[in-house]
Amino acid sequence: MIAPSVLPADFSRLGDEVRALEDAGVDLIQWDVMDGQFVPNLTFGPDVIASARRHTSLPFEAHLMVLTPDVMAARYVEAGCQRLIVHAEACSHLHRTCENIRALGGTAAVALNPHTPASVVEHVLELVDMILVMTVNPGFGGQGYIAAMEPKITEVRAMIDSHGLSDSVHLEVDGGIGPSTVAGAARAGANVLIAGSALYRDPKGLGHAVSELRSLAEAAVAA
Repeated sequence: MIAPSVLPADFSRLGDEVRALEDAGVDLIQWDVMDGQFVPNLTFGPDVIASARRHTSLPFEAHLMVLTPDVMAARYVEAGCQRLIVHAEACSHLHRTCENIRALGGTAAVALNPHTPASVVEHVLELVDMILVMTVNPGFGGQGYIAAMEPKITEVRAMIDSHGLSDSVHLEVDGGIGPSTVAGAARAGANVLIAGSALYRDPKGLGHAVSELRSLAEAAVAA
């Protein structure tokens, strides 16, 4: 699955932007929510996301790069985000946080920063529908892909499969995904690929960018 980060989009016309992404063939839309504390930037509040919700039927996920995911979770579910991704590093009680999101009616996912070991998520796999392995440090778009994370992607894939959860738990990769890096992430075991800058800077347009990334990922898995 190919999923855009909307960070490079024109924030003044987000309704048009999400419709264009749907027309380009993406599978879902990720909202990078930053609080200015866990990461330096500030981005999308729940009201902004809610205002874009009616412009597309695609699933929304909120990547909560925030220090207080438990405090903020309910507002983002209400805004129309089916999945909330929390950072293991921000959760004192990760198991409880995942249960809280599920109780709110969303699905929970856990993100791992580059320095965080894969083992952190092993005991919450039954509570999530996705693990996100960051291939950049969070907080900024347009960063370079950290290829050294590919063994961790493979480790998480093996963990998911060994628990018999390959049909119910996705493995997402976010950070520096583009035509030159998508094959490595897919080959390592990712099946949801987040792209931002690579989609928006393609001179042939969003549709071409999405199709190219999907084809390269599928070819890498089939090889």
